[in-house]
Amino acid sequence: MFYIVYGFLYVVSLLPFFILYRISDLFYVLAYYVIGYRKEVVFNNLRIAFPEKSEKERILIAKKFYKNLMDTFIESVKLLSISDDAFKKRAIMDLTEVHALIAKGKSIQLHSGHLMNWEYAHWAIAREMPIPWIGVYMTIKNKIVEKLFYKIRNKGNTILVPKSQFKSRAHEVFSQQYAIGLLGDQNPGQPISGYWLNFFGKPVPFISGPDKGAIKNNTAVVFVKFVKTKRGYYRFEPAVITEDGRNFEEGMLTRLYRDFLEAAIREHPDNYLWSHRRWKINYTSQFEKRWIDSTDPPPDEPLGQQ
Repeated sequence: MFYIVYGFLYVVSLLPFFILYRISDLFYVLAYYVIGYRKEVVFNNLRIAFPEKSEKERILIAKKFYKNLMDTFIESVKLLSISDDAFKKRAIMDLTEVHALIAKGKSIQLHSGHLMNWEYAHWAIAREMPIPWIGVYMTIKNKIVEKLFYKIRNKGNTILVPKSQFKSRAHEVFSQQYAIGLLGDQNPGQPISGYWLNFFGKPVPFISGPDKGAIKNNTAVVFVKFVKTKRGYYRFEPAVITEDGRNFEEGMLTRLYRDFLEAAIREHPDNYLWSHRRWKINYTSQFEKRWIDSTDPPPDEPLGQQ
């Protein structure tokens, strides 16, 4: 079945972009107006993140988000057949500073969030990374889709590691100089193990592994900003935060990452993945020891609140 689906999508990927974007427009209409794909989640998230905006403004953000999400899917399919020259024009990233860190013998953590287009960002790094490029990802329940995205992402020196296998494969991942890509805006599997802090003014647990890994392994840390310059064209902007992660106290890098991600989302709010429940876990005093924000921990949130 996989080869049937792959063959069909490969043929679709051969279509020129202007036709693919007409397909994306159709998907947008179906997702937003007909199916209403996760609309309740999207609007709940937007109300939490932007209480100062009017409902009309949030609707505009939501509509643009759905268009960007459909474009991301279509652009990911296009990766099955796109030429290197065509891709380089559409995904620009200056890795000069990253290469300088590699030349110094540093291993590197590159951090970002689920900003669009994350598949393009992965490819832009993978095609120019001279050392093993570790991609940690969440597995997809549908085996066919999982295998398809594995094939798309397996480029260059990429080593793909499912999040569920990361601990067991840590010895393999960290046995040599490496660069690792981390989208740290996902909820931790166990909220008691995460770092709790405000995100858009509401408590949320962040994964603690990237912060601890940077300190333990003394990696360089790079935050990558995603900018959609126009439809189908992206600029990815790496910013070196530190060459030596061990210089930071526990929690500091997570706070910096939170600030970076929130600023990037505020600048282009429609380009963030709002269809996942970021604030799905209520803060209670049981997490107080995991609170790392500069402000005091809040009171317990009432049950039933997102």
